[in-house]
Amino acid sequence: MARIGIIGGGAWGTALGLVAARAGHDVRLWAREPDVVEIINARHENSRFLSGVTLHPAINASAAMGDIMGWAELVALVAPAQHVRAVAGLIRATPSMPPLLVCAKGIEQNSGLLMSEVLEASVPGAPLSVLSGPTFAREVAEGKPTAVTIAGRDTALARRFAEAFGGRSFRPYVSDDLVGAQVGGAVKNVLAIAAGIAIGRGLGENARAALITRGFAEMTRLALAKGARAETLAGLSGLGDLVLTAGSDQSRNFALGRALGAGTTLAAHLAGRDSVAEGAASAPAVVALGAKLNVELPIAQAVDAVLHRGAAIDEAIGALLARPFKTER
Repeated sequence: MARIGIIGGGAWGTALGLVAARAGHDVRLWAREPDVVEIINARHENSRFLSGVTLHPAINASAAMGDIMGWAELVALVAPAQHVRAVAGLIRATPSMPPLLVCAKGIEQNSGLLMSEVLEASVPGAPLSVLSGPTFAREVAEGKPTAVTIAGRDTALARRFAEAFGGRSFRPYVSDDLVGAQVGGAVKNVLAIAAGIAIGRGLGENARAALITRGFAEMTRLALAKGARAETLAGLSGLGDLVLTAGSDQSRNFALGRALGAGTTLAAHLAGRDSVAEGAASAPAVVALGAKLNVELPIAQAVDAVLHRGAAIDEAIGALLARPFKTER
């Protein structure tokens, strides 16, 4: 038994808390929303972000970061990608620094940094690993079989996290490719928006399959240019996550793309939602990183143009289809 801290009271943080509790650990979850803390402690549920799921009695919650960092032996950081730096500032202000498992998927907009790079800059010296892979929070919370990648330069620490969270229905695989695991997790969100646009526009399943396949090529090119290994992208944190996210309405990014393809505006789709479609924020950062590394990313560029640069969807689709014929690589 270990003391596991979860930083983030959304659906994914709550689901990971359940995974840890089922593995026999005590779990303390930090949430910034007072109503989430209150209902977890009083009723053992998180009706705001994960309704209908009964939480394990070993899970309790607090809105004080010190209650987590000063107590936990291992901590999972499950904040949205664009908020990781702000949460890292709260972590840095506490006197204790247990090992961190970064579970956010994205690239920071202003800096172009991966999440591990944000943590390394914000909390220097903190021991860390990352978790990525094909995971819908509700299915994880319901105990359905799930496999993930836990990656880190310190493979002994990554294995420690894998052993802490692993169980009969949650199977972590350990990797030392910290970069590859993160690039896959970030780019697949952007590609899922593209796949959703294709379906929402009525372009059919052939188009979705083509976008997934050619998008996977983009993801791999970017990861290799960043220093990753190709086999990592062919695994759970790359291809596995892309297939899941680009193929189901459970994916917030795919649902956003489908809505855009059907004619809904970005602002209208996001209005009033507590959940985050990480691909919308990561798209410009992915494109900027590609430009920095001299990597061609036509699908990601098209998504960014539609989301943030006023491009018409049909024009963006037409531009992709009008690209020169090339040898498949």
